[in-house]
Amino acid sequence: MTSTPNILLITTDQQRFDTAGDAAPSFMRTPHFDVLAREGVTFSAGYSDCPICVPARVGIMTGRFVGNHRMRGNGLTSTVMGRDDTLPAYLRELGYQTAAIGKMHFGPERVRHGFDEMILPADYYREMVHSASIYQPMRHGLGQNELYPGMATVPESMTLTSWISEQCVEYIRERRDPSVPFFLWCSYSKPHPPLDPPEPYYSMYRNSPIPEPFVGEWALDESCPDAIQRLRQSWSLDKIPPEVIREARAAYYGLITQIDYNMGRVFAALQDLDLFNDTLIIYTSDHGEFLGDHNTGGKVFFHESSAHIPYLLRMPKSWENRMHGTTVTTPVTFADILPTLVTAAGGTVPKDVDGMDLVALARGEIAEPRRYVESMANEPSYFGITDGLWKYMWYPEGGQEQLFNLADDPHELKNLAGIKEYDEKCQELHDELVARDQARGGEFSDGRRLVTLPRRGDTEQDRRNTSWPGFHTEHYHIDVRH
Repeated sequence: MTSTPNILLITTDQQRFDTAGDAAPSFMRTPHFDVLAREGVTFSAGYSDCPICVPARVGIMTGRFVGNHRMRGNGLTSTVMGRDDTLPAYLRELGYQTAAIGKMHFGPERVRHGFDEMILPADYYREMVHSASIYQPMRHGLGQNELYPGMATVPESMTLTSWISEQCVEYIRERRDPSVPFFLWCSYSKPHPPLDPPEPYYSMYRNSPIPEPFVGEWALDESCPDAIQRLRQSWSLDKIPPEVIREARAAYYGLITQIDYNMGRVFAALQDLDLFNDTLIIYTSDHGEFLGDHNTGGKVFFHESSAHIPYLLRMPKSWENRMHGTTVTTPVTFADILPTLVTAAGGTVPKDVDGMDLVALARGEIAEPRRYVESMANEPSYFGITDGLWKYMWYPEGGQEQLFNLADDPHELKNLAGIKEYDEKCQELHDELVARDQARGGEFSDGRRLVTLPRRGDTEQDRRNTSWPGFHTEHYHIDVRH
């Protein structure tokens, strides 16, 4: 490394791994992601260790696994991190100017957690509400968790995706201090629902050969874990017609291409100032989206659709031993971002950080790379673990379990748990989860087995009568006026 690089972290929200790079359908248009892949390192086993918005961001900010930062669902980030023990704080100490632009999902909303500057979606909605424009965003009635397609109610140039990009361009060109390096987190809020791309993205994929959802054998009978059945039935995700799912997928792809094209504006701003080649860039997403797979939607669980994410690193071109156009198969997660960036900035990684330096991993400099990524979410409703080839999940409610051979069954169609031939592999991965829990104090195990909880006994009729958080399209409008 010859100099301290500028750093650009780009995150999307709810983007599946199979919508970018070689894993994407051939018709997908992501030219700027493809540039990064050709010039950088793709981590093919990138996983969200807690596929929920806030925990994922806490992992990025703290460099800790979900089992250690303990934010297992959406909540106030101020309860688990402050302003001096975070990624931007460490980089600021190393002389960086730091800015967060886009969706942060911190709580309280304006807590900075060490950033010098934050520009949030709430600022966009406030600006739109008080503008003289007849156009207003999200006036279509679709909520933040509805798996139904729609169209933006504002032109492309007035969407939140475009606005976030413009704020990043303005920061790069006008607002930063050019005498010091910068760390900019550009955080897009799409393709998270509502699935409402503007034209031309709304129509871009409607006539494309949209892949059908993958539905596992286990998802069609009583062996489906209660926690998964409860999610899809309480939101009636399994009642959405196939024709609607197809249109939802087309809209989802359109949102991703809109992000990619807008990302080109950010790259152009760097290029115009002769900064692009030597900016360190990381691209990833906080989690995926089932998008009809296994008859459900949303995220939360550790299945490939929900937890497997795009993840790549583009090193500055001036670095020696620069890796590019390569793929690393070691499992990686959000905790790895902090040590990677702090090391690149010339700093010392704090001792309580769980992650590893992705640059060193790509160069083959880590003698014993990580074997597994571990996952958990909510109460927790499950525990999971994968090495990228095998995946095991334990659901405390009723002591249900799933085992998938990802090498032979990448879409997780057949649950191998309960088949005698695979008992040893189930036990091996179960014991690994127990050992990890015991190392943290044994909250969810007795040293031999993970906790088993009684089944709740709620019926399908009960679940379909459950209130779900989809109807809040006016949320930002209410907030900015009060």
